[in-house]
This record gives sequence, C-alpha cells and structure tokens, in this order.
Amino acid sequence: MLAHRLTTRRGAWVTLAVGLLTVVGLLGLLRTSPNATGTERAPTSSESTRAARILATIPGHDVQSVLLVATRSDGARLTPDDLGALGRLGGSLPTAAGHPASTPTPSDDGRAAVIRLPIPTTGSGSGDAQTVTEVRHRISAAKPSGLDVLVTGGPAYGADIAKAFDGANITLLLVTVGIVALLLLLTYRSPVLWLVPLLVVALADQVAAVATARLGRVFDLQFDAGIVSVLVFGAGTNYALLLISRYREELHGSDDHRAALAAAWRHTVPAIVASNLTVVLALSSLAFASIPGTRGLGIASGLGLLVALVLVITLLPAALAVAGRRIFWPFVPTPDNAPAAQTGLFARVAAGVMRRPAAVAIAGLLLLATLTSGLLGTRIGLSQTERFRTTTESAAGLQTLAAHFPAGTAQPILVVTDASHAAAVADAATAVPGVRVMGGGPAARPTGAAAGSEPATTVVTLVSAAAPGTAEARAAVEQIRAAVRQVPGADALVGGAEAVEVDARAGNEADLRLIVPVVLVVSGVVLLVLLRSVLAPLLLLPVNALSAVAAIGAGSWVGRHLFDWPALDLQVPLFAFLFLVALGIDYTIFLVHRARTEADGHGTVPGMIRAVASTGTVITSAGVVLAAVFAALGVLPLVTLGQLGLIVGLGVLLDTVVVRTLIVPALAGIVGDRLWWPGRPTRPGGRPR
Repeated sequence: MLAHRLTTRRGAWVTLAVGLLTVVGLLGLLRTSPNATGTERAPTSSESTRAARILATIPGHDVQSVLLVATRSDGARLTPDDLGALGRLGGSLPTAAGHPASTPTPSDDGRAAVIRLPIPTTGSGSGDAQTVTEVRHRISAAKPSGLDVLVTGGPAYGADIAKAFDGANITLLLVTVGIVALLLLLTYRSPVLWLVPLLVVALADQVAAVATARLGRVFDLQFDAGIVSVLVFGAGTNYALLLISRYREELHGSDDHRAALAAAWRHTVPAIVASNLTVVLALSSLAFASIPGTRGLGIASGLGLLVALVLVITLLPAALAVAGRRIFWPFVPTPDNAPAAQTGLFARVAAGVMRRPAAVAIAGLLLLATLTSGLLGTRIGLSQTERFRTTTESAAGLQTLAAHFPAGTAQPILVVTDASHAAAVADAATAVPGVRVMGGGPAARPTGAAAGSEPATTVVTLVSAAAPGTAEARAAVEQIRAAVRQVPGADALVGGAEAVEVDARAGNEADLRLIVPVVLVVSGVVLLVLLRSVLAPLLLLPVNALSAVAAIGAGSWVGRHLFDWPALDLQVPLFAFLFLVALGIDYTIFLVHRARTEADGHGTVPGMIRAVASTGTVITSAGVVLAAVFAALGVLPLVTLGQLGLIVGLGVLLDTVVVRTLIVPALAGIVGDRLWWPGRPTRPGGRPR
C-alpha cells in the first residue's frame, strides 16, 4: 500500500531522497527554457490577426513609429518658434535607417503637435524598451523650454508594459511566499511545522515554472506565469492543510504517528486527487478557447496543478513521517489531550443550520442573488489607457493626443490590400461616416511588396472620429469591414489596435459560451463519480455556479466604487468564473466527501454536522490562504490581474463562509438521506438506513 510505503521509516527517507533528486534533475534539465508570455489578444483565426501576419511579412515591418505629442506647459497655443524647435528636436533623435522623423503636425486648436518618429522594432516589448527609453532620455535632455513632450504609440505602449513587469514576477513570488508563510504560522501556531508544507509547495512552484515554460516553448503557448504560480501556491497549500489537519486529528487517537499519518493519507488523498482533477479538467477545457492567452493559461495551469498534487501527496507525508509528532511543537497532539468530539464554533453553527435548514438555505441564496446584482451597470472591456494601475507616459500621451486631435488618431485602423485596389478600398472605407485616410491619400503609408507576394501589398491607414475603446469605435471597424468587402477582388483585411479589440471581444464572448457549460459538466461528473449520487451534483453545482456569479458581481461593484475601475477586462469574467467554480468544487468535495463517510453509521443530517465540525476550520483556513494568495496579484501593474485577484479572493471567502458553512449543510438538512440517491447511507453493521 502506497500510504504505508510513504510513511515507514525507510520508505519516508527513500521517498524524500528520490523526490528531491528528481526535483533537482528537472530544475537543471528544464531551467534553460524561457517563460512564455502572452501577447495576442484576438483569436489566431481572426481578421485582425491575419492582417498582422501579412504586415509582418512586408518589407519594413520592423520599423514602426512612436508618436511625440507636444503641448505647452502653460496650456497656451503653440507658437511658430515652438513648432520650429520641435522640428529640430525630431530631427536630432535616432530613427530607423532611411526613415526620417516627420515634421510637427499641429492640432486644429493649435495647442498640441505630433511628430511621427520611425524606430527599429523587434516585435517584443522588452526588446523595444531600450530604444524607447533612449528616445525619452534624449527628449528629456534636449526638449525646448516651456514644452512638454510625451512619447506614445504602439512600440512605446509595449515598452511601458515590459518595463512595468520588470521584477514583477519576483515581487509576486515574494509576496505570495510571505502570505502563505504568515497564514500557515497562524494556522499551526508552531515555529517549525509551517516550514514543511511551505518548502514542499515552493519546490512544486519551481518545478511547475520550468515545466510550463518548456511546455510553452514546445507548443508555442502564451500564458501569464504569475497566475500559474498563484494557482500552484494556493492549491498546493490547500492540499497540505487538508492532509495535515487530518493527520493531527488521527494523532489524537493513535500512539503511532506513522500509523496516524498513513490513515490520514488514505482518508484525504481521494478527496485531494478528486479536487485536483476537477480543477485540472476544468482548466483543460480552455484548450478549446480561441484566445491564445486563454488557451495557454488553461494548459499551463493544469500542468502546474498536477505537479503540485504529486509533490504534496508524496514529499509532504514523507517529511512529516521523518519529523514525527514533535513537528507540532508546542501544541503536540496526543490521545490524552484529544479535544472533545463535535464541539466548537462550526459544530454549533451546523447544528443551528439543521434546526431551520429551509430558512437558512433561502437566506443564503437571497444573499447570493443580491450580490449578483452588482453586475448591473458593469461594462466589459478596458481601453489601452485603462489597463495600468498607475499612469504611464504612453497612456498619458494617448490621452493628450485624443484631447487635441481626432479621437481615432491614437489608434489608427490599418487596411491591408493590394496596391491595385488601394484607391477603391480607401474610397469605400471613407464612405463610412467619421472615417478618413490619415495623411490625405490612400497610400499614406506605402509599404511595398510583401515577401513572395504579387502584386504589391499596401496598407491604407484610416482614422475614425470615434474615441478608442468605445462602442462607436468598434462599430466603425465593423462598418469599415463591411464596406471594403464590397470592393471586388480586393480581399482587404482590417487590422490595427481597434480591430484587435473587436475580435478579442468576439473571441472572449464565444469562449465564455463554450467553456462555461464544459466546466459545469466536468465538475458535475466528478461529483457524480466521487459521491456516487445523482441528486447531490444537481443540488450542489447550481449553488456553486451562483456563488461564482455573485462573486463577480460583488467584485465588479467593489471595483467600481472603491478602486474606480471603469470596466472589467475582457478575460476577467471567464477566468473568474472558471477559477471560482473549479476551486469552489474543491471545498465542496472536502466537505461532502467527509459527510458521505460520516453519514454511514450516523445518518445524513448528523453526518453533515460532524463533517462541518471536522472540516470547518481547515476549509476556512484553506479559503483564507487561497483568497490571500489571489489578492497578491494586486501587486502586479495590470488592472486585469488586480480584478482577477479581487474577484477570486472575494469569491473564495464567500464560498467558504456562506456556501460551504451554511447553504450546503442546509440543503443536506432539507433533503436528508435522499441527498445520496440512488445510494443510501448504511447503519452500523452494514444495513441500509
């Protein structure tokens, strides 16, 4: 038996030795793989992505323009001397070979001017950051007196993102480790015990990091490594809490710590494995997503959680077996200091719920429904300037540009077509109200022939009067697409930042419609198999889903009123729902699996009371740890990650305090032994109740 082999004197040392050697070997073997990063917001098959691929084959694609947006410090109109000084500044700055800076173009109100500065680009934010930083340094040293000059545009925006993430993952790791260490220390009240699960989970995180990086490199996956790390730490710590809690419980009834540990392993690992596989399968459903970052995150997170599972259920019990009972010092559990059975806060709460289960269930469901109303008025989709927690120069530049120039100047629309149809495409596009060609001609940005293509490919650069990130801007993209499709033989593709937003929105909506049912089915099947009941999943899963939606509503409301978030990012609803349903099922499994065991011999209602009393503290502790770990995402610079951390953190607390403590026991109290239909609990002696 595996539990026996992991906990015997020899088996524990062998497990630790083999496990640590394997971990060191994997870290050494896979360490050279770089972390994968997500850059594509739209589906790979979308029109904007296809346009971007063609643009990447056109000679000169590695030259892009940053925008120098200039205003007077006193807010007055720019003078001719100001424009002349700006022209000299633009001419003194480094540009891509053969691509000089443009002359300053003043705005209609005369209070701003813009210079297009072509620079060589590498296609990655980190690669372009050095060039953009050098341009900004030179501007800072040589800008004319009385003028403010901001560097913005696509390459500058990408550089600011890369700069914002410099050291961010290290910060996230340190904050996460600190949170887990503090909460484990408070939970166990032991100066030593907390180190064991923390070290095991930290090893799991390191192995997961190199394994997912290699996976991303081999299969060209895009994902946020920070989210994977948070999931590994959160879930791994939850598994450790459950195992150690049951181990301590068994120690109160046994003089042999190895036998107690083996019994704890046998009783908890089925629930741990079931909860892990539920989350992994739910995350794996993201493999069907159309957004590259969503698809990559699902696959990478699933691998990371499997790594956490293997290390926690092997290395942790082996380490506990070696350390022995004294690891709990100064509160060492022994049979003679066993706590009174079925007492304490959670036992009293569960008993109170069972006295009026219908009232508690209705009150709990009404609370969830009320929190769900926070979704009313929620806008979905952040603009470029809204995605950072702090103001960046590129975002400030875009805001200044939008204040003085036609709104769409900040994010032009790019139409890729062949040169022979450029004029017809431009005419069709400018027939859309509020759309004009930037620079006044259909080939305002001639690009020459794409590699291996005939005839020459041209980009028609358009400007919309609609402000970027608005419904009007998205409608303009759709209208332009409809218009250029009417040009015979043009095969025009509409791309650019605003077109990417249109396609990203459509892709995320499609992913939400596809993934949500799959996640619910997967979770339901796991509950069906684990509990051997048809009715239990039908009752528990809708409550779990409602809890997830309620958390999104509550998080959206808090974000709008406390953090002044104008909207939820496109990917937040899907990720939040997925994490909350999958992780919430974890706690359902921990509780109901124990209740199913207790029901044999005690009955469903007394069994549920005993289960809540036994697991209430550990589930609450696990929920607090997971919520705090997700809250650590708030240290990262993107609003998207802060939103995800807040919503999942609130949702986990809501799930542990309200759903698992009140609603689920109340439902069990209402239906009684029918909860396990078509099975039934058994009486002592093996007879059905």
